[in-house]
Amino acid sequence: MSNTPHTLAEEFPGQGDAIHRLKLADPEFASLLARYDEINDKVHLAETNIAPVDHAVETELRKQRLQAKDAIGQALSAAR
Repeated sequence: MSNTPHTLAEEFPGQGDAIHRLKLADPEFASLLARYDEINDKVHLAETNIAPVDHAVETELRKQRLQAKDAIGQALSAAR
């Protein structure tokens, strides 16, 4: 497990298989997952001051992460 908080496994516990299946079946979903991971990494680097950014930028990144997380959750719900 990664030491970066808010990984997909943490955010969607028990849904790893569903995420994997949907990722293989839907290129847009796979792209959404990659975007979430990219944004999450940026937030983590900003929060830990490894790559500090302005507070407004960090806030915007958190909003983008939440939007991506919501879209992932909706896709998982629709796939059931």
